[in-house]
Amino acid sequence: MIDVQNQPDNRGIPIQQTGVSGVCLPFLIEDGGKIQPVQAHVRFTVALDENLRGTHMSRLIEILDDWREKPIAFRTLDAILRAAIEKLSTTAAYIRLDFKYFLERRAPVSGRTSLLDVDCTLVASLVDGRTAFQLGLSVPFTTLCPCSREISDCGAHNQRSVCSVLLSFGGAPTVTIDGLTKLIESQASSAIVPLLKREDEKYVTEAAYNNPKFVEDILRDVVIALRSIKGLKSFSIECENCESIHNHNAFALHDEIVG
Repeated sequence: MIDVQNQPDNRGIPIQQTGVSGVCLPFLIEDGGKIQPVQAHVRFTVALDENLRGTHMSRLIEILDDWREKPIAFRTLDAILRAAIEKLSTTAAYIRLDFKYFLERRAPVSGRTSLLDVDCTLVASLVDGRTAFQLGLSVPFTTLCPCSREISDCGAHNQRSVCSVLLSFGGAPTVTIDGLTKLIESQASSAIVPLLKREDEKYVTEAAYNNPKFVEDILRDVVIALRSIKGLKSFSIECENCESIHNHNAFALHDEIVG
């Protein structure tokens, strides 16, 4: 049959990325030696030469399908991109996976365990033989307002907060999903634990009260913590506190190139 995608194009416009998005597939994510099944939303693209009309998108789906039952880590993302470059005869390939990853959390007093869901993003690009990676997380935690605590005779208002980070590496990331989540949680007034008994609730409530932080405090503490990660090239951070006594949220953002 006629290969329509492979027909020549004379408009002289190369396309940096073309491919498939909104693909939803099961994958096995490997993190720190542990493997977890996830449902991922995928965007998988390649560069298209100015002389070609279109890319063969079915080949991208074929590559993804080949990896559904193999552990996915950053080193395997590199292999997926190399397969795309070979099968589609291109110079650049890109992939992004978005999924929920579950981390075990232990209640501080009762010791009961439960699962915390974290929104996770893995990104990889292979351009002219050079691979780059990004790791993104959105981590929930608790913050308690320092001003409220200072001016109130009793109590202080607190917030459910989220810190979203995107870390860029020149090589394979040196931090795991679990490790990065814990690093961010440790900057909060208190971590979130899905299952709390009464003695645990007392503990985390008092822990937050004794560690009040503004959204700006959280942001700056996360910045300092991220700077210690080896191999990190750049990062972006967004922190948002869902206010409990206002009808707006508190927000802070920071971008930084490391070194």
